[in-house]
Amino acid sequence: MISYHTCPLASLEGKETGGMNVYVLELSRALARKGHRVDVYTRSHEKNDALITTPGPNLRVMHLPAGPREQIPKKNLVTFIPEFVRAYESFIKKQHVSYDVVHAHYYQSGLAALSIGQPFIMSFHTLALMKNLVARDALEREGTVRIRAEFSLMKLARMIVASSESDRAYMEYLYDAPMEKITVVSPGIDTALFHPMEKKAVRKHIHADPKHKIVLFVGRVEPLKGIDALLYAIKILTKQHPEETVCLWIVGGDVSEDTNRWTKTLRDLAQLQKTLSLSTSVRFVGRQKQMELPYYYNAADVVVIPSHYESFCLSALEAIGCNVPVITTNVTGISSLISDEYTSLITGVNNPLLLASQIQKILTQIPAVNQTRIVISEHQWSNVADRMLSVYKFDTIRKHAPIV
Repeated sequence: MISYHTCPLASLEGKETGGMNVYVLELSRALARKGHRVDVYTRSHEKNDALITTPGPNLRVMHLPAGPREQIPKKNLVTFIPEFVRAYESFIKKQHVSYDVVHAHYYQSGLAALSIGQPFIMSFHTLALMKNLVARDALEREGTVRIRAEFSLMKLARMIVASSESDRAYMEYLYDAPMEKITVVSPGIDTALFHPMEKKAVRKHIHADPKHKIVLFVGRVEPLKGIDALLYAIKILTKQHPEETVCLWIVGGDVSEDTNRWTKTLRDLAQLQKTLSLSTSVRFVGRQKQMELPYYYNAADVVVIPSHYESFCLSALEAIGCNVPVITTNVTGISSLISDEYTSLITGVNNPLLLASQIQKILTQIPAVNQTRIVISEHQWSNVADRMLSVYKFDTIRKHAPIV
Protein backbone atom coordinates (compact mmCIF):
# COMPACT_ATOMS: atom_id res chain seq x y z
CA MET A 1 0.00 0.00 0.00
CA ILE A 2 1.23 3.50 -0.81
CA SER A 3 -0.38 6.24 1.27
CA TYR A 4 2.13 8.98 0.54
CA HIS A 5 0.55 12.17 1.85
CA THR A 6 -1.08 10.90 5.04
CA CYS A 7 -0.32 8.21 7.61
CA PRO A 8 -3.07 5.62 8.16
CA LEU A 9 -2.17 5.46 11.85
CA ALA A 10 -3.21 9.10 12.31
CA SER A 11 -6.86 8.12 12.75
CA LEU A 12 -5.94 6.12 15.86
CA GLU A 13 -4.16 9.10 17.38
CA GLY A 14 -6.98 11.60 16.98
CA LYS A 15 -5.17 13.66 14.37
CA GLU A 16 -7.01 15.48 11.61
CA THR A 17 -7.82 12.78 9.11
CA GLY A 18 -10.33 11.78 6.49
CA GLY A 19 -11.92 8.53 5.46
CA MET A 20 -8.82 7.53 3.49
CA ASN A 21 -6.76 7.05 6.65
CA VAL A 22 -9.32 4.67 8.08
CA TYR A 23 -9.76 2.96 4.72
CA VAL A 24 -6.07 2.17 4.21
CA LEU A 25 -5.51 0.99 7.79
CA GLU A 26 -8.63 -1.17 8.07
CA LEU A 27 -8.26 -2.72 4.62
CA SER A 28 -4.62 -3.51 5.38
CA ARG A 29 -5.56 -5.05 8.73
CA ALA A 30 -8.26 -7.18 7.13
CA LEU A 31 -5.87 -8.45 4.45
CA ALA A 32 -3.23 -9.18 7.10
CA ARG A 33 -5.74 -11.16 9.17
CA LYS A 34 -6.34 -13.33 6.11
CA GLY A 35 -2.65 -14.26 6.09
CA HIS A 36 -1.32 -11.78 3.52
CA ARG A 37 1.76 -9.72 4.33
CA VAL A 38 0.97 -6.04 3.95
CA ASP A 39 3.43 -3.15 3.98
CA VAL A 40 2.13 0.42 3.98
CA TYR A 41 4.49 3.18 2.85
CA THR A 42 3.79 6.73 3.97
CA ARG A 43 5.66 10.01 4.27
CA SER A 44 7.34 10.73 7.61
CA HIS A 45 5.89 14.03 8.80
CA GLU A 46 6.98 14.06 12.46
CA LYS A 47 10.45 13.93 13.99
CA ASN A 48 9.55 11.02 16.25
CA ASP A 49 8.15 8.82 13.47
CA ALA A 50 9.70 5.36 13.63
CA LEU A 51 10.94 3.95 10.34
CA ILE A 52 8.93 0.77 10.90
CA THR A 53 5.77 0.47 12.99
CA THR A 54 3.97 -2.85 13.42
CA PRO A 55 0.25 -2.32 14.15
CA GLY A 56 -0.43 -6.06 14.05
CA PRO A 57 0.63 -9.46 12.69
CA ASN A 58 1.61 -9.44 9.00
CA LEU A 59 1.28 -5.63 8.88
CA ARG A 60 3.96 -2.95 8.85
CA VAL A 61 3.80 0.81 8.32
CA MET A 62 6.98 2.44 6.97
CA HIS A 63 7.57 6.17 7.46
CA LEU A 64 9.95 7.29 4.70
CA PRO A 65 11.70 10.66 4.47
CA ALA A 66 10.17 13.07 1.96
CA GLY A 67 10.79 16.72 2.68
CA PRO A 68 10.79 18.35 6.13
CA ARG A 69 9.36 16.23 8.95
CA GLU A 70 6.46 18.56 9.62
CA GLN A 71 2.95 19.29 8.44
CA ILE A 72 3.10 20.70 4.92
CA PRO A 73 0.14 21.81 2.75
CA LYS A 74 -0.98 18.77 0.79
CA LYS A 75 -0.63 20.45 -2.60
CA ASN A 76 3.06 21.18 -1.90
CA LEU A 77 3.95 17.55 -1.17
CA VAL A 78 4.27 16.68 -4.87
CA THR A 79 7.75 18.26 -4.79
CA PHE A 80 9.08 15.58 -2.44
CA ILE A 81 7.81 12.47 -4.26
CA PRO A 82 11.23 11.77 -5.89
CA GLU A 83 12.87 11.71 -2.44
CA PHE A 84 10.13 9.35 -1.21
CA VAL A 85 10.68 7.01 -4.16
CA ARG A 86 14.46 6.94 -3.58
CA ALA A 87 13.87 6.09 0.09
CA TYR A 88 11.44 3.33 -0.94
CA GLU A 89 13.89 1.79 -3.39
CA SER A 90 16.70 1.91 -0.82
CA PHE A 91 14.46 0.32 1.81
CA ILE A 92 13.26 -2.64 -0.28
CA LYS A 93 16.82 -3.27 -1.45
CA LYS A 94 18.11 -3.45 2.11
CA GLN A 95 15.12 -5.50 3.25
CA HIS A 96 15.26 -7.85 0.22
CA VAL A 97 11.51 -7.57 -0.29
CA SER A 98 9.33 -7.55 -3.38
CA TYR A 99 5.59 -7.25 -3.83
CA ASP A 100 2.92 -9.11 -5.78
CA VAL A 101 0.53 -6.16 -5.65
CA VAL A 102 1.07 -2.40 -5.36
CA HIS A 103 -2.05 -0.42 -4.40
CA ALA A 104 -1.73 3.39 -4.51
CA HIS A 105 -4.13 5.65 -2.62
CA TYR A 106 -4.73 9.24 -3.83
CA TYR A 107 -3.12 10.75 -6.88
CA GLN A 108 0.20 11.61 -5.19
CA SER A 109 0.67 7.96 -4.24
CA GLY A 110 -0.14 7.10 -7.84
CA LEU A 111 2.66 9.38 -9.04
CA ALA A 112 5.02 7.63 -6.62
CA ALA A 113 3.89 4.25 -7.95
CA LEU A 114 4.57 5.39 -11.51
CA SER A 115 8.15 6.25 -10.56
CA ILE A 116 8.61 2.91 -8.82
CA GLY A 117 7.81 1.27 -12.12
CA GLN A 118 5.81 -1.74 -10.94
CA PRO A 119 2.25 -2.20 -12.26
CA PHE A 120 -0.18 -0.80 -9.70
CA ILE A 121 -3.82 -0.57 -8.73
CA MET A 122 -5.23 2.91 -8.15
CA SER A 123 -7.76 4.28 -5.63
CA PHE A 124 -8.30 8.03 -5.99
CA HIS A 125 -10.64 8.53 -2.98
CA THR A 126 -11.58 12.00 -4.32
CA LEU A 127 -11.49 13.52 -7.80
CA ALA A 128 -10.10 16.96 -8.61
CA LEU A 129 -12.70 17.79 -11.25
CA MET A 130 -15.53 17.07 -8.82
CA LYS A 131 -13.88 19.09 -6.05
CA ASN A 132 -13.47 22.02 -8.44
CA LEU A 133 -17.12 21.78 -9.39
CA VAL A 134 -18.16 22.62 -5.82
CA ALA A 135 -15.22 24.84 -4.82
CA ARG A 136 -16.29 28.06 -3.11
CA ASP A 137 -13.16 30.09 -3.90
CA ALA A 138 -9.80 29.91 -5.66
CA LEU A 139 -8.04 28.48 -2.61
CA GLU A 140 -10.27 25.40 -2.70
CA ARG A 141 -9.69 24.67 -6.36
CA GLU A 142 -7.31 21.90 -7.38
CA GLY A 143 -4.60 22.91 -9.84
CA THR A 144 -3.64 21.57 -13.23
CA VAL A 145 -0.87 19.40 -11.73
CA ARG A 146 -3.39 17.21 -9.94
CA ILE A 147 -5.89 17.19 -12.80
CA ARG A 148 -3.27 16.14 -15.36
CA ALA A 149 -1.94 13.52 -12.96
CA GLU A 150 -5.40 12.00 -12.50
CA PHE A 151 -5.98 11.84 -16.27
CA SER A 152 -2.63 10.07 -16.71
CA LEU A 153 -3.16 7.68 -13.82
CA MET A 154 -6.59 6.67 -15.14
CA LYS A 155 -4.81 5.43 -18.27
CA LEU A 156 -1.64 4.00 -16.74
CA ALA A 157 -2.99 2.14 -13.70
CA ARG A 158 -3.58 -1.57 -14.27
CA MET A 159 -6.91 -1.34 -12.51
CA ILE A 160 -8.92 1.37 -10.77
CA VAL A 161 -10.97 0.89 -7.62
CA ALA A 162 -13.95 3.23 -7.27
CA SER A 163 -15.78 3.69 -3.98
CA SER A 164 -19.26 3.99 -5.49
CA GLU A 165 -21.17 3.77 -8.74
CA SER A 166 -21.25 7.56 -9.05
CA ASP A 167 -17.48 7.64 -8.52
CA ARG A 168 -17.06 5.08 -11.31
CA ALA A 169 -19.32 7.07 -13.65
CA TYR A 170 -17.35 10.28 -13.13
CA MET A 171 -14.11 8.43 -13.91
CA GLU A 172 -15.55 6.98 -17.10
CA TYR A 173 -17.33 10.06 -18.43
CA LEU A 174 -15.14 12.93 -17.17
CA TYR A 175 -11.70 11.30 -17.22
CA ASP A 176 -12.17 8.91 -20.16
CA ALA A 177 -11.12 5.98 -17.94
CA PRO A 178 -11.69 2.61 -19.68
CA MET A 179 -14.81 1.13 -18.10
CA GLU A 180 -13.36 -2.39 -18.07
CA LYS A 181 -10.53 -1.23 -15.79
CA ILE A 182 -12.84 0.18 -13.08
CA THR A 183 -14.16 -1.97 -10.24
CA VAL A 184 -16.49 -0.68 -7.54
CA VAL A 185 -15.49 -1.77 -4.03
CA SER A 186 -17.23 0.25 -1.34
CA PRO A 187 -15.42 0.97 1.93
CA GLY A 188 -16.07 -1.10 5.02
CA ILE A 189 -16.96 -0.76 8.67
CA ASP A 190 -15.59 -2.27 11.86
CA THR A 191 -18.82 -3.71 13.27
CA ALA A 192 -17.05 -4.63 16.51
CA LEU A 193 -16.47 -0.90 17.05
CA PHE A 194 -19.46 0.71 15.38
CA HIS A 195 -22.57 -0.91 16.82
CA PRO A 196 -25.65 0.24 18.77
CA MET A 197 -25.03 1.32 22.37
CA GLU A 198 -27.31 2.44 25.18
CA LYS A 199 -28.00 6.13 24.62
CA LYS A 200 -28.13 7.18 28.27
CA ALA A 201 -24.71 5.66 28.98
CA VAL A 202 -22.98 7.14 25.92
CA ARG A 203 -24.41 10.60 26.59
CA LYS A 204 -22.98 10.42 30.08
CA HIS A 205 -19.63 9.37 28.61
CA ILE A 206 -19.41 12.44 26.35
CA HIS A 207 -21.07 14.79 28.86
CA ALA A 208 -24.17 15.44 26.79
CA ASP A 209 -27.46 16.60 28.26
CA PRO A 210 -29.90 13.64 28.16
CA LYS A 211 -32.79 16.01 27.37
CA HIS A 212 -31.23 17.58 24.28
CA LYS A 213 -31.97 16.59 20.70
CA ILE A 214 -28.50 16.09 19.23
CA VAL A 215 -27.78 16.60 15.54
CA LEU A 216 -24.29 15.32 14.72
CA PHE A 217 -21.76 16.07 12.01
CA VAL A 218 -18.55 13.99 11.79
CA GLY A 219 -15.83 14.73 9.26
CA ARG A 220 -13.17 17.14 8.11
CA VAL A 221 -14.13 20.76 8.55
CA GLU A 222 -13.81 22.28 5.10
CA PRO A 223 -16.19 24.26 2.86
CA LEU A 224 -17.22 21.39 0.57
CA LYS A 225 -18.70 19.59 3.59
CA GLY A 226 -21.59 22.09 3.60
CA ILE A 227 -21.57 22.63 7.37
CA ASP A 228 -22.73 26.23 6.94
CA ALA A 229 -26.00 25.00 5.41
CA LEU A 230 -26.42 22.74 8.43
CA LEU A 231 -26.07 25.76 10.76
CA TYR A 232 -28.78 27.53 8.75
CA ALA A 233 -31.02 24.47 9.18
CA ILE A 234 -30.42 24.46 12.93
CA LYS A 235 -31.36 28.14 13.10
CA ILE A 236 -34.58 27.40 11.22
CA LEU A 237 -35.38 24.53 13.59
CA THR A 238 -34.87 26.67 16.68
CA LYS A 239 -37.27 29.27 15.28
CA GLN A 240 -39.89 26.77 14.11
CA HIS A 241 -39.75 24.63 17.26
CA PRO A 242 -38.65 26.79 20.20
CA GLU A 243 -40.10 24.22 22.59
CA GLU A 244 -37.31 21.76 21.71
CA THR A 245 -33.66 22.05 22.65
CA VAL A 246 -31.85 21.11 19.43
CA CYS A 247 -28.05 21.10 19.53
CA LEU A 248 -25.59 20.61 16.68
CA TRP A 249 -22.35 18.85 17.60
CA ILE A 250 -19.52 19.25 15.08
CA VAL A 251 -16.90 16.51 15.44
CA GLY A 252 -13.81 17.44 13.44
CA GLY A 253 -11.19 20.14 13.14
CA ASP A 254 -8.58 21.24 15.66
CA VAL A 255 -10.26 23.39 18.31
CA SER A 256 -7.64 22.76 20.99
CA GLU A 257 -6.05 26.20 20.60
CA ASP A 258 -7.37 29.74 20.86
CA THR A 259 -10.00 30.57 18.23
CA ASN A 260 -7.70 33.03 16.45
CA ARG A 261 -5.50 30.03 15.55
CA TRP A 262 -8.38 27.95 14.18
CA THR A 263 -8.48 27.22 10.45
CA LYS A 264 -10.28 29.75 8.28
CA THR A 265 -13.24 27.40 7.82
CA LEU A 266 -13.62 26.89 11.56
CA ARG A 267 -13.40 30.63 12.18
CA ASP A 268 -16.00 31.28 9.48
CA LEU A 269 -18.36 28.75 11.07
CA ALA A 270 -17.81 30.27 14.52
CA GLN A 271 -18.65 33.69 13.08
CA LEU A 272 -21.77 32.26 11.43
CA GLN A 273 -22.76 30.72 14.77
CA LYS A 274 -22.52 34.20 16.31
CA THR A 275 -24.40 35.86 13.44
CA LEU A 276 -27.27 33.39 13.72
CA SER A 277 -27.36 33.66 17.55
CA LEU A 278 -26.66 29.96 18.00
CA SER A 279 -24.21 30.24 20.89
CA THR A 280 -25.99 27.54 22.91
CA SER A 281 -27.15 25.45 19.95
CA VAL A 282 -23.82 24.63 18.26
CA ARG A 283 -20.87 22.89 19.89
CA PHE A 284 -17.45 22.55 18.25
CA VAL A 285 -16.27 19.23 19.65
CA GLY A 286 -13.03 18.98 17.68
CA ARG A 287 -11.40 15.88 16.24
CA GLN A 288 -11.71 12.60 18.13
CA LYS A 289 -9.86 9.29 18.13
CA GLN A 290 -11.47 6.52 16.16
CA MET A 291 -12.26 4.59 19.32
CA GLU A 292 -14.30 7.53 20.65
CA LEU A 293 -16.48 8.05 17.59
CA PRO A 294 -19.05 5.30 18.42
CA TYR A 295 -19.99 7.21 21.60
CA TYR A 296 -20.79 10.33 19.58
CA TYR A 297 -22.75 8.46 16.91
CA ASN A 298 -24.81 6.58 19.49
CA ALA A 299 -25.47 9.75 21.49
CA ALA A 300 -26.95 11.47 18.43
CA ASP A 301 -30.58 11.52 17.40
CA VAL A 302 -29.59 12.04 13.79
CA VAL A 303 -26.32 12.31 11.83
CA VAL A 304 -26.30 14.80 8.95
CA ILE A 305 -23.88 14.74 6.01
CA PRO A 306 -24.59 17.99 4.07
CA SER A 307 -21.62 17.59 1.71
CA HIS A 308 -21.37 19.14 -1.75
CA TYR A 309 -19.31 16.12 -2.86
CA GLU A 310 -18.29 12.78 -1.32
CA SER A 311 -16.95 9.83 -3.29
CA PHE A 312 -18.58 7.61 -0.64
CA CYS A 313 -18.75 8.94 2.99
CA LEU A 314 -17.43 6.54 5.59
CA SER A 315 -18.90 8.48 8.52
CA ALA A 316 -22.41 7.83 7.20
CA LEU A 317 -21.71 4.10 7.08
CA GLU A 318 -20.33 4.19 10.63
CA ALA A 319 -23.46 5.96 11.85
CA ILE A 320 -25.71 3.44 10.13
CA GLY A 321 -23.70 0.69 11.84
CA CYS A 322 -24.65 2.32 15.14
CA ASN A 323 -28.31 2.25 14.06
CA VAL A 324 -28.55 6.04 13.98
CA PRO A 325 -30.62 7.75 11.26
CA VAL A 326 -28.48 9.48 8.63
CA ILE A 327 -29.49 12.33 6.36
CA THR A 328 -27.12 12.75 3.43
CA THR A 329 -27.09 14.82 0.28
CA ASN A 330 -27.80 13.13 -3.03
CA VAL A 331 -24.22 13.76 -4.20
CA THR A 332 -22.58 11.35 -1.76
CA GLY A 333 -21.62 7.90 -3.01
CA ILE A 334 -23.40 6.19 -0.11
CA SER A 335 -26.72 7.83 -1.01
CA SER A 336 -27.25 5.10 -3.62
CA LEU A 337 -27.42 2.56 -0.77
CA ILE A 338 -30.34 4.30 0.91
CA SER A 339 -33.49 2.26 0.28
CA ASP A 340 -36.22 3.77 -1.87
CA GLU A 341 -38.61 3.70 1.11
CA TYR A 342 -36.30 6.08 2.98
CA THR A 343 -35.98 8.82 0.38
CA SER A 344 -36.80 11.31 3.16
CA LEU A 345 -33.21 10.71 4.32
CA ILE A 346 -31.82 12.12 1.05
CA THR A 347 -31.54 15.89 0.96
CA GLY A 348 -30.40 18.48 -1.56
CA VAL A 349 -27.24 20.55 -1.43
CA ASN A 350 -27.63 24.01 0.13
CA ASN A 351 -31.33 23.67 0.94
CA PRO A 352 -31.61 24.55 4.66
CA LEU A 353 -35.43 24.71 4.66
CA LEU A 354 -35.70 21.17 3.31
CA LEU A 355 -32.95 19.94 5.60
CA ALA A 356 -34.60 21.49 8.66
CA SER A 357 -37.89 19.76 7.88
CA GLN A 358 -36.14 16.41 7.35
CA ILE A 359 -34.26 16.72 10.64
CA GLN A 360 -37.43 17.62 12.48
CA LYS A 361 -39.25 14.64 11.01
CA ILE A 362 -36.57 12.30 12.30
CA LEU A 363 -36.51 13.96 15.71
CA THR A 364 -40.23 13.32 16.08
CA GLN A 365 -40.54 10.00 14.24
CA ILE A 366 -37.35 7.95 13.88
CA PRO A 367 -37.40 5.66 10.80
CA ALA A 368 -36.98 1.92 10.93
CA VAL A 369 -33.60 0.26 11.52
CA ASN A 370 -32.70 -0.91 8.05
CA GLN A 371 -31.85 2.19 6.02
CA THR A 372 -29.81 0.46 3.34
CA ARG A 373 -30.45 -1.87 0.48
CA ILE A 374 -27.93 -4.31 1.94
CA VAL A 375 -27.20 -5.76 5.35
CA ILE A 376 -24.56 -3.76 7.22
CA SER A 377 -22.61 -6.96 7.95
CA GLU A 378 -21.85 -7.22 4.23
CA HIS A 379 -19.75 -4.08 4.65
CA GLN A 380 -17.49 -5.59 7.28
CA TRP A 381 -13.84 -5.06 6.38
CA SER A 382 -13.34 -8.82 6.09
CA ASN A 383 -15.85 -8.92 3.22
CA VAL A 384 -14.38 -5.78 1.64
CA ALA A 385 -10.95 -7.45 1.78
CA ASP A 386 -12.33 -10.49 -0.04
CA ARG A 387 -13.69 -8.28 -2.81
CA MET A 388 -10.39 -6.44 -3.01
CA LEU A 389 -8.49 -9.73 -3.20
CA SER A 390 -10.55 -10.60 -6.25
CA VAL A 391 -9.31 -7.37 -7.83
CA TYR A 392 -5.71 -8.17 -6.86
CA LYS A 393 -5.89 -11.72 -8.20
CA PHE A 394 -7.39 -10.57 -11.46
CA ASP A 395 -4.66 -7.97 -11.77
CA THR A 396 -1.87 -10.52 -11.29
CA ILE A 397 -3.27 -12.53 -14.21
CA ARG A 398 -2.99 -9.56 -16.58
CA LYS A 399 0.24 -8.01 -15.23
CA HIS A 400 2.20 -8.80 -18.33
CA ALA A 401 -0.51 -7.66 -20.69
CA PRO A 402 -0.01 -4.34 -22.50
CA ILE A 403 -1.26 -1.31 -20.60
CA VAL A 404 -4.62 -0.20 -22.02
